[in-house]
Order: sequence, then C-alpha cells, then structure tokens
Amino acid sequence: MKGLLLRTACAAALAASVAIASPALSQDAPAQDDATASNDDNTVVITSTRRAVKAQDVPISVTSFSQKDLTAKGIVGFEGLGRETPGVVLNRPSANFNYFTARGVATNSGYGAGLQSAVAIYIDEQPINANGNTTNIDPNLFDVERVEFLRGPQGTLFGSGSLAGALRIITRAPDLSEFHASVLGDVAVRGNGSWRQRYNAMVNVPLVDGKLALRAVLFHRDEDGYITNVGTGTKKANSLIDTGGRVTLMWKPTERLSIRATASHENSDPQDSGMTSPNLGKYVKISDKPDLFTGKFTSYNVTVDYQFDGAKFMSSSNYSNFDQKFVVDLAGTFGGAIPFGLDAYAYRRTVVQEARLVSDPGGKFDWVLGGFYLERRQYLEYFLRSRQNFLTTYNIRNTEGEYYLMDYSHADSKETAIYGDLTYRFSDKLWVSGGLRYGSLSAQGFTDAGGFSEPNYYTYAFYGAAGYVFPGNTGYLNRVATPTATGREAKGDKPSYRLSLSYKPNANLTTYAAVSTGFRTPVVNSLAGRASLTDPNDIIIPSGADSDDLTNYELGVKGRWFGGKLAGSLALYRIDWRNIQVQANRVSDGVQFATNIGGARSQGLEWELHAYPRRGLTIGLNGSVNSSEVDRLTAQEAAYSGAVLGTPLSSPEFQGTAYVNYAWDLTPKARANWSLAVSHVGEFPNTFPNTPGKPTVPMPTFDYTDAYTLVNTTLAIAMDNYTVGFYVENLTNSDSVVYVHPETFFTSRYARLTPRTVGVRLVADF
Repeated sequence: MKGLLLRTACAAALAASVAIASPALSQDAPAQDDATASNDDNTVVITSTRRAVKAQDVPISVTSFSQKDLTAKGIVGFEGLGRETPGVVLNRPSANFNYFTARGVATNSGYGAGLQSAVAIYIDEQPINANGNTTNIDPNLFDVERVEFLRGPQGTLFGSGSLAGALRIITRAPDLSEFHASVLGDVAVRGNGSWRQRYNAMVNVPLVDGKLALRAVLFHRDEDGYITNVGTGTKKANSLIDTGGRVTLMWKPTERLSIRATASHENSDPQDSGMTSPNLGKYVKISDKPDLFTGKFTSYNVTVDYQFDGAKFMSSSNYSNFDQKFVVDLAGTFGGAIPFGLDAYAYRRTVVQEARLVSDPGGKFDWVLGGFYLERRQYLEYFLRSRQNFLTTYNIRNTEGEYYLMDYSHADSKETAIYGDLTYRFSDKLWVSGGLRYGSLSAQGFTDAGGFSEPNYYTYAFYGAAGYVFPGNTGYLNRVATPTATGREAKGDKPSYRLSLSYKPNANLTTYAAVSTGFRTPVVNSLAGRASLTDPNDIIIPSGADSDDLTNYELGVKGRWFGGKLAGSLALYRIDWRNIQVQANRVSDGVQFATNIGGARSQGLEWELHAYPRRGLTIGLNGSVNSSEVDRLTAQEAAYSGAVLGTPLSSPEFQGTAYVNYAWDLTPKARANWSLAVSHVGEFPNTFPNTPGKPTVPMPTFDYTDAYTLVNTTLAIAMDNYTVGFYVENLTNSDSVVYVHPETFFTSRYARLTPRTVGVRLVADF
C-alpha cells in the first residue's frame, strides 16, 4: 500500500462555445463575420514549437484556448479543457484528483501505481505534474494568455512525461505601458440547492513606463458540495474552498533584455471526495472519515530572455513546494470486515532549470537548441489506521492511537536532457522538421527512521472480529520498529525523436505527415518481493516496471475554405505502444504495484470544424473516434495484470461537441450573445477485466462508465466594459456515471456529472 500516495480546484462543466461577447465586440463590430475575425486559425499564434508560429503551420494536432474562450465557456480548471479537446479524457472524480489521457493511451482510470503521467502539464516553463498516486492540483485559469493542448508524443521538447501529449498554460505577462484591471464574479446554484461562488481579480500597474511593471492576480472559490456522506453524517460533503494568486514583476532595461519574476500560491481544500456508492443512492457515499485530496502549491520563477543577433536566448529557473494530504477509507479492501484507512502526508520540493536558444525566423533554417534539469525530493508520512472503538472492543493495544502502522520515507528523482529541433524550408510551400531529445532519468526511495509496523494485525483483527480467543493473548500487538533502508535506484536514458514533412499548396491549406516517439522512466515498486499478510498464496510483488515505448504515426490537414466561412483541422493517427507500464492490484490486501505487459495499438481520427455562415453566427463540431486495445500479451503478463488480448483500453470510442453561437446588436452600445453546446462521451472500461494473480477470475471492480450527453447554454450581454452572462450547465440534469475507480479498497468508487447548475457571471474590465 505504500505506493498508494507516491503516484485547483473543481472546474465548471462545459458552458457554451462562445458564450460571452467580449467588450471589444460590443463596440465598432467589423462588417466581416465576427467569428472569422477572432477564430481564424491563420491568425492564431501558438508557441508549442518553442517559437511563435501560426497554428495552421504547426505539424502537430493542437487545440488552443484564449482567455476569451475560457471565460466564455466557464472553464476555470482542467475539467472544461478535457471536454473541449478532441481525443482527451480527464479522469477526475474529485477536486485535485486529475489524470489526463489522450488518444487512448491509458490502461485504467485510477492513479497509476507510481507511473509517470502520460500527459505533461506545464505552467509557463515549469512542469507541474508528478507521478501517479498523488494529488494533482487544478490550477486556476484566470488571466492567462493562452492554453494549448498538444496531442501525440511531445517528448522532444517537453520531456519523458509527455508520452501522449502536453498541456501548456501560458500566463499573461505584465503590460509595461498601460494600467489594466479586471474582475470576474460567478454565482450559481446547483439542483440540490448548493451554492457555488467564484471570484477573480487582476490589476496591472506600470511602475516605470516601458521598463518596469507589476501584475497581480487573486482568486477565491467557495463551492458547496452535492454529495451526502452517510458514514460521517455530512450533507454537501464535497464542498470546496480554493484560494490563491500570483504576482509577476517584469523588468525590461533594454530592448534586448527582459527579466520576469513570478511568485504564485494556491491552497485547494476540498472537504470530501466526489465518489459515490450507487447502492446507497445517486449522490451518496460512505466513509469513516472524509476522503481528502488537499494540496498547497507554491512556486517561484525567474525567466530571462535576451535577443542576440539572429537568435533569442531563454533561461527559466524555478523552485516549487507542493504539500498534500491524502486521507482515504480503505475498508473495501477486506469487504468491510475490518476498519481500515490511510492518512498520508507528502511534501514535494522541486528545482527546475531550463535554457534554450531559438533562431530568429525568416531564413531557410529554423532551429532550437536547449538543455533541461529537474531535481525533486518528496517526503512521505504514511499512517494506516483502524477505528478506535474497534481496537478497544477487541483489546488491540500497543498502537499509536488509532494507527497500527507508521512509515516515514523520502524519494529522490532527477532528470537531465539536451534537445534540439531543426526545420529546413525548401520553399514557402514545402518544409521538413526534425527534433531529437536525449534524456536521463533516475529515481530512488529511502525508508527513514521513526516508523513501526504490526505484521500480524490483519490476522489478529480478522480472528478477533470473528470471536476467536488466542490462548495467552494479552491484546498487545507485536510492534516492530521499521528499519532504515535504501531502495534500488531506477535509471533510464533514451532518445525521443520527431520527424515531419509539411506541404502548403496555398495560403489557406496546410498538410503534414509526422512520426514521433516517447517513453517513460522505469519504476521501482516500494514493496517489491513482499508476500501478502492475508493470503500467502497470492502473487509476490515484482521488482518494478521497465520503460515503455510509444511510436505515433500521423497525417493531418489544417485549413480554411469558402472564403473563410469554414475552418478546421483533421488528424489521422496510429500509435504502437510497447512494453506498457501498467498498474495492478494484489486482491488479498489491495497493494498496488507497477509491471509491464506486451503492447497495445491505438488508432483514430480527430477533428475541429468551425463554420461562419453569416455575421454573428458560428456553428462548430469537434470530436474524435478511437479504437485502442491490447494486441500483444504473454500468459505471465496476463496473470500479473489481469489484461486480456484484444481488451479495449480506458478510452471512449467516440467523443464530441456540437455548438451554435449567435451574436446580435441589442442597441448601438449593447451586444447580445446566445450559445448552445451539446457534448457526448462514449462509455469506456475502468481497468482490465480479470483479477491480477487470478487470470481466469473476473476483476470484481471491473466496470464501464456511462455513455452520456451534456447540454449547456448561455445568454450574455456586453456593454462597454461590462459583460453579464446567464448560464445553465447540465441543462437536462443528467446523473450519468463519468468515472469508476478500479481499485478494490474504495467502498465509494463512482463519480457522476455535477447536477444542473444555474448561474450568473459578471466581467468588468478597466
């Protein structure tokens, strides 16, 4: 169980596609289609290639969101991004439990037994996601320049954690010349009568005109829950308080040099998880204590940019702290026969340094050359508990209060890499790009002094609960001090590469073909070699998992047609995934471990289409179809993992969103905007179908999510510097199951769509 932890806040459901007209559109609207002017892919600039490039010219499948898009759609965190991005699923049953998958590259919907994430998450130049089995805080998406979701392996520029994609959150830099301020207030009520409040504010102050400026952002969220916990007797149990902000100072002493310093903090404090027990009710759960996934994230960054003749240099230095609490009721492990829970606390300290040199555009060659270094230490306090009344009833003593096991440990990890990218332009219509990254990774765990364990607790508890009396038993447990130990060091070093050929027959159409690779670092199981205390015949925990490898083959097209009245992109891909790292669970005691299985194949089509048939009217469709399954498996791998040859991976076969948005002038100074969005996500399995260690026995927690449809609508009015919007999320009040936890230890394992939410949103810009 020790691996359980070693692996912000709750976002709104998808609102409409373009729900709130910006103040700019309420004044002097152009004669051309509004949507064409703002959504034209030929004018959208992204930096996913580490240089500013038009989105249409990037040979990568990427979805970009501006701040206007995020505000209009009510997206304040990860959940909305997951629904809005083709081919992407966010497994998120509760606040701060965030795990993205892309293009079917997922074997279950749980944490991941210490596996490195398949999707890298960056805030500016800083990677923020860690290995699985940890809380992953959901950063606030207010006052950002842009969010980019890149699909497919991005290892050449974003490292080993980007096996299936990369999510980039680019915050706004201070404006050196003008004062700005904005506020956003959002108040809503859910169908069960719970209130949701969200408040954001930003101020930008030039301190020395053209040279020095300060930009500060504050946010606060106070959201009542909608889950009843019958174990604790709490209604609206999964409430959330989330507070934080960031301060950025920009200094530009010369035209060539700029220095940007940022300090940010977020404290995300959900009061209970959002997972439920269907046998108790739709929005009902049970646990002896609130299940907690809390996090405090603090980060400091200094980024230096210097423009040389012919190339731009960037250096990013970052230090961050992430303190988290992980409290869960694990009584489901033994079918509720004995009370069993985990209280765990982790403290993660990370240093990241990256530097790169990027050529100026305009020549035959474009190139990027960079280096990356990450050093991380995570401390873990891991306490197993039972209920005090249970311990007293069965005369179980020699514990530390309710704790019968206490463990202290820490883990060190490092990653270093050098990378480069080169583009050669045969002409304005034809160019070839190649990228290469060579990374070296290491991880090692250490058991620290101060802990103790009771190896016979489970036996004693089972027999005591059954009424057996042991001759001569005094009730004391055989408390054993935990010895210090040094774990085996896991190392890995491999190259990742990307090759692409782009052809642009005219200014409005770009096609490309690409092949790219990725890998993840090897994993050492913290309980390697341990037998089960409750069933000696159960499987022995293996030593760990080797690196897995992924190759992505992709064809894509991006363009505009009919004079800009239709724009969009299509991407066709096939992925070969080999030596897959998977999570398995030993059934007798719920211990998680990492291992490898042979391989899988994933193939599919992604699309984003936007039509602008007349002024003010936008119609859109984005989505994906995917087929992914295990295609290589030995009998031994099946026994360890529970996988079956031909079994589908944890990804829907279809997902998509259709929307319509219409804007019109109410008065010469007021512009209205109405939108409707309908999203559909197909069902998918939560894990492999069979039981690890018992390959012919069906996995008792195996299940599918529901296929569901989510409907949202918004009406907004923009007047000068103010915009007010009225919205309904989950219009049909669907209660579909969108997540099923695969582990045996949770009694409440199902998460549903948030009930219908009706609200008003006010934006003011100064």
